[in-house]
Amino acid sequence: MSEPISDAARVLGERIRNRRNKLALSQEEIANLAGMNVSNYGKIERGLGNPNFHTLVRIASVLGVDPGTLIEKIGAESLPDREETFSAADFIRERRARGSAIR
Repeated sequence: MSEPISDAARVLGERIRNRRNKLALSQEEIANLAGMNVSNYGKIERGLGNPNFHTLVRIASVLGVDPGTLIEKIGAESLPDREETFSAADFIRERRARGSAIR
């Protein structure tokens, strides 16, 4: 079986699956209600898919939850590693430092 694409995708999928199970609905039922292919929906639950914003909102709506609850406390540390990750604050600080060094 394939591994989730990231910890973030795994957690999102678990939250969606847990809510679906509480509703006692099948993947096919949720996928149909959300207007999506059941295979793609299954990938999201297994952490193998990366839903776009509209898909996430549709799934949340079908599940009867606010989309924010599905991604709550999933941060950058849950994403796949990159060579370097900078925040906007890092960028602004560096730009200011370089700007003052030029003068």
